[in-house]
Amino acid sequence: MIQRDPDTTPGRLSGSLFVESIANFMERFFLIRGEVILAIVDIQDKLAAVMGEREKVIANTLHLVEAAKIFKIPMVLTEQYPKGLGPTVGEVRTALASYEPIEKTDFGCCREAAFLRSLSSSGKKKVILAGMETHICVLQTCLGLLKEGYAVHVVSDAVCSRARGNHTTGIEFMRDAGAVITGTETVLFQLLEKAGTEEFRMISRRIK
Repeated sequence: MIQRDPDTTPGRLSGSLFVESIANFMERFFLIRGEVILAIVDIQDKLAAVMGEREKVIANTLHLVEAAKIFKIPMVLTEQYPKGLGPTVGEVRTALASYEPIEKTDFGCCREAAFLRSLSSSGKKKVILAGMETHICVLQTCLGLLKEGYAVHVVSDAVCSRARGNHTTGIEFMRDAGAVITGTETVLFQLLEKAGTEEFRMISRRIK
């Protein structure tokens, strides 16, 4: 009589496969400096002007930009129809090591070939996502990234919509789709990993 290992019964994972599945699932929650890229979506003059949380989102985006510079994390910047919505806001534009926006008219950045090329050439598979608006360009970009196989960390206090309800809907939508919903300080301290370093002191001074 053939004995069936209960761990290999159809519909069940063996012990080792179950552990591997959990490990693969958990992997997307971790941010390691050498594995990430920062994407800043459409934080532009005329768009930012009508955002109720403009100052908070810009300030948090600047924290992310500074961390990216400290840890040598690549960045990609997009602008939605800059002829109509203007350039990236001055605070962010001047903070960048280089100002090379990818212009687009599609709401989702992944429909722009130059955006996907930038991600691919970076060799990173995890994207830290900030920008405007949560429920439109950020959402559609997030969905495109997930479809392309990227792990996405949406920084909830570095994205915004004109209406708070739309922001909340966008965040919930992206969480349901499989994105990690995070916050600026959570991202910063995941990248830092430990206290007592010069990087820790630099970041700590910024967020006091």
